[in-house]
Amino acid sequence: MRRAARVDANQAEITKALRKAGASVQPLHMVGRGCPDLLVGVGKINLLFEVKDGEKPPSKQQLTDDERAWAEKWKGQVAVIRSVDEALEAIGRKVFDL
Repeated sequence: MRRAARVDANQAEITKALRKAGASVQPLHMVGRGCPDLLVGVGKINLLFEVKDGEKPPSKQQLTDDERAWAEKWKGQVAVIRSVDEALEAIGRKVFDL
């Protein structure tokens, strides 16, 4: 039986900031098997974000084996996001634009 998907502590904050900046956000963390945490739509472009908690030690921010394997097989973009600033930068927004 599959256990409940873990959500990084900063995912809700990142999701809120992305939406406030005008992006569409669809959480995907419940898919599991290494699938990235967020599907983000902005400017008619879709982005995949794997959220890691930038407040944790670097060893706790590493991709899991499943996440790494998924990203290696995926032929599109996947970004690792550790903060609101990184998320907004990835969609081409600046923090002060909010």
